[in-house]
Amino acid sequence: MLGTALGGPLGGAAASFIADKLNLSTSTIEAVTDVLSSTSLSPEQISSLKVAELDFKKFLETNKIDLARLDVANTQGARDMQIATRSNTPDILAGIVVTGFFTILILMMLGLLTVSDQQALLILLGSLSAGFGAVLNFFFGSSRGSQNKDVIIASSTLNK
Repeated sequence: MLGTALGGPLGGAAASFIADKLNLSTSTIEAVTDVLSSTSLSPEQISSLKVAELDFKKFLETNKIDLARLDVANTQGARDMQIATRSNTPDILAGIVVTGFFTILILMMLGLLTVSDQQALLILLGSLSAGFGAVLNFFFGSSRGSQNKDVIIASSTLNK
């Protein structure tokens, strides 16, 4: 949950919760992301992150903040901007992300790239994987919305 929030509109709040629990001197998204990706966390730090996630969840519930609704609004805003501007940028970025994602996967499957001791490659693959999901969500809609639609359809046919 905190990882998702870091990349969304509540990134600053999530970073603050993480920085507080890990006793970081700065609570910026960049500082928190650097610490989380550059070091191996101790069991105490992992426990602190779990406590931060619980505290963050309480914060969201207390303030009636729905991350799913914010995520949908964020994506819808990007789609609305695309309709208004007809920019080529989303298409170009989507092409780069999809091409990069499948290129890395194919090179790994062919044995041309090995994962062992290449943390940068794993970070790149993780980033491309998240970006690939975002591209699919932007162009084809959220799977979460599709799941909700399936539940609504199923319940409406059961009630008849």
